[in-house]
Amino acid sequence: MNWTLALPEIVLSVCGMAILMVGVFRRPETGFVAGMLTLGALLVAGMLVISRGTGGAYEGLFVVDAFSNFVKVLILVSAAIALILAFDYNSRQGIGRFEFPVLVLFSTVGMMVMGSAANLMTLYLGLELQNLALYVLVAFARDDLRSSEAGLKFFVLSALASGLLLYGISLAYGFAGTMDIAQLSQALAAPGAAAGLVVGVVFVIAGLSFKLAIVPFHMWTPDVYEGAPTPVTAFISMAPKVAAFALLLRTLAIAFGHQVAQWQLLIVLVAIASMLLGSFGAIGQVNIKRLMAYSSIANMGYAMIGLAAGTGAGIRGTLVYVAIYVFMNAGAFAVITAMRRRGQALERIADLGGLGDRDPALALAMSVFMFALAGIPPLSGFFAKLYVFLAAVQNGMWALAIIGVLTSVVGAFYYIRIVKVMYFDPAEAAFDPRPRSASAVAVGAGAFTLLFVLFAAPIFAAAQAASRVLLG
Repeated sequence: MNWTLALPEIVLSVCGMAILMVGVFRRPETGFVAGMLTLGALLVAGMLVISRGTGGAYEGLFVVDAFSNFVKVLILVSAAIALILAFDYNSRQGIGRFEFPVLVLFSTVGMMVMGSAANLMTLYLGLELQNLALYVLVAFARDDLRSSEAGLKFFVLSALASGLLLYGISLAYGFAGTMDIAQLSQALAAPGAAAGLVVGVVFVIAGLSFKLAIVPFHMWTPDVYEGAPTPVTAFISMAPKVAAFALLLRTLAIAFGHQVAQWQLLIVLVAIASMLLGSFGAIGQVNIKRLMAYSSIANMGYAMIGLAAGTGAGIRGTLVYVAIYVFMNAGAFAVITAMRRRGQALERIADLGGLGDRDPALALAMSVFMFALAGIPPLSGFFAKLYVFLAAVQNGMWALAIIGVLTSVVGAFYYIRIVKVMYFDPAEAAFDPRPRSASAVAVGAGAFTLLFVLFAAPIFAAAQAASRVLLG
């Protein structure tokens, strides 16, 4: 048994328990220390992910390949960004809040396990480890009624999705006699495959779709995005979506890879519904976090276009899209984190009025991220949509690509409206001085978004290697 393949996850778990003990015995002055130690643990885990070999471990329950490594690097980057954004938030709470980085760390471990899941039981284990920490993080602002409400809604609906997932796993095991994803593929390909097995795998896909917040499993997203603390919202909008997409891609490409014609139409309908609801639902929003919630629904719909194509180019386009989305989203939430006045967090879009005069650098950063999310060239968001639309066109799915372009035009309206508010609406009172953590994330994400053409080749090559793993 090659247990060293799971060394990044083992290291993170051990570090998490050690940081937890440090926080418990040295409270309350360990909040910043716990955050820095967690960032260090994420960095070490990232180096181990990049440097380790490939193969299977734990009797086929855990697999390490180019696909899992690509996904895990994105998860670790997302977690690190969320932690950096949370430094200022935690310091304002008046206590150490060492629990926050520890919860992020353990949730990250669960997502990394999901990235290497080659068995439905490993999938469920990773998903629940991720969820248990996320429930607490969403309700982390204990004195905020909205945060408690968001935590309760997230818990109840996640429990429902987990129930669907577990029911699907039990059906798959009952009819196929195995929970191994590769062996499920063989069982599904066999003549006269049991209908119950197909139903079981469909339930598994439905449970994963909840984490992506795609239609019709999107109902929790706006309320949870609005109610959760902003750094937690940033974390939820990035890392869990990467992990869920990893499992969805591995399940569909391997277990259902030979049955593209059967599930392609379903994915097309889900992608169209997500793009339409996300684009039109965001138009009437006055709260910027709710707007970003609908934006995430639309963006997951765009990413699904590559999956709907069912080709190597489509999977590669989806992986590139998710990677680019992480940085665009991180930058936007860095600006939202900086929206504070007299110590109070602001969330109304109108609060950005006159930002171009009060803080030109922050307004410029937000403009870059909004234009990128709108898909305007030569920013990274343009290339993200180009890759998935191109995959659809190459597969003859012209209608899907056209709907994607049209909904992108609708999305451009509410993204550019934010730019208009910053530069042309009456000026509001100045924000509090920008946290250095938010500035650092905005600069880093802005550089990636503006100069994506310099990073495109290695990211595209990594996505290409990852897609080859799924398609054999």
